[in-house]
Amino acid sequence: MTLPARKPDWLRVRLPAGSEHDEFQDVKARFRGRGLHTVCEEARCPNIFECWGKGTATVMILGETCTRGCRFCSVRTGKPGGVLDHDEPENTALSLAEMGLAYVVLTMVDRDDLGDGGAAHVAKTVRRIQHHSPALRVETLVGDFRGQHDDVRTVVREGRPDVFAHNVEVVPRLQRSIRDARCSWDRSVGVLVAAKELGSSITKSSLMVGLGEERHEVLDAMQLLRDAEVDVLTIGQYLRPTKRHAAVDRYVEPAEFADYEQAGIEMGFRFVASGPLVRSSYRAAEVFLKGELAEQANAGEVPMMDRYGKKKLTVLG
Repeated sequence: MTLPARKPDWLRVRLPAGSEHDEFQDVKARFRGRGLHTVCEEARCPNIFECWGKGTATVMILGETCTRGCRFCSVRTGKPGGVLDHDEPENTALSLAEMGLAYVVLTMVDRDDLGDGGAAHVAKTVRRIQHHSPALRVETLVGDFRGQHDDVRTVVREGRPDVFAHNVEVVPRLQRSIRDARCSWDRSVGVLVAAKELGSSITKSSLMVGLGEERHEVLDAMQLLRDAEVDVLTIGQYLRPTKRHAAVDRYVEPAEFADYEQAGIEMGFRFVASGPLVRSSYRAAEVFLKGELAEQANAGEVPMMDRYGKKKLTVLG
């Protein structure tokens, strides 16, 4: 399939202006001042101006060098050699406290050079955030920890994040060609299942499309995630960061994203954000989760699944 010379209109991103531009610069300065990194910049997210312009960001911890080299990701790949910034959990927590956010996504680079894959560092960062900002809801978007469930336990039980997220990224057939060879569909799903079994009340994952998958493969992948009791799913268009990365196979039409969203709701996901510019850290999903977590707290012991079965919110990027 030959792609158009220019991206379609539904993938155009507007630049921030006025107060939104000022907020964007303020968020950038706060993180720069403490030497922190955001996946928004490292992964070249198309929503960075919108999110930063509204005072929200996804913080990336454990440094800026990933030990894996996936063909879709622009985060630097290398060998950190076990180096760890022990001040990072506190600095992250202090920066977030200054920003006065209500919901934050805490993501990480893969750290296969660390014995626990960085799990204890993630848990410590969550605890420091909770200490400085007790009302701030925390989502951890983590790696697969080489499939070690003891490390998943560290994040879930010692960190106690409000939402546990791990991305399968692409449909099963494309795992070996798009993700690092150390990643796999089964390992990723196993991490999500383990998190649920260890007590995480909300689990979340994400799929990219436009990499050569067929529609039925997306639907099959969605059903496999629902069978694993994943609660929240985001689906978005893959955009090639550089010419060194995997090529875009096609630009998926907004109507197809809407179909995936509807299918996901029918499968039983609590929430599906599906749209061209949707990413795993997506503001609409975060707003939804913040509301659901507040509802859960107010409901006390009422089982979450009893209240979530018919909830629906359409997002089209």
